[in-house]
Amino acid sequence: MKQIVSLVFLSLMLVCNPAMALDLQGAKAQGLVGETATGYLAPVKTGADTQQLVKTINAKRKAHYQQISKRNNTSLAAVEKLAGEKAMKKTPGGQYILVGGAWQKK
Repeated sequence: MKQIVSLVFLSLMLVCNPAMALDLQGAKAQGLVGETATGYLAPVKTGADTQQLVKTINAKRKAHYQQISKRNNTSLAAVEKLAGEKAMKKTPGGQYILVGGAWQKK
């Protein structure tokens, strides 16, 4: 299980290349996007740029989650859940997480 956690963390770091990381971090800092328990981003506030960012990051995350799932012979859902838990725990104060269907500022 620790190996899966490590792979999920490394994958999240690889998903966000430097140019995209600034956009993602900026969007998080501005409260435009937040982390969910499913391992994916969701828009807190809608907008064309926000939607595109969420779509791009989530597609990259899903591709990495699928690779991790295959390598570890586990379900995609298990990897997504683990990634979501880890991302929500690592979310800094002042940014958003989705809890029970409602956005919460951490």
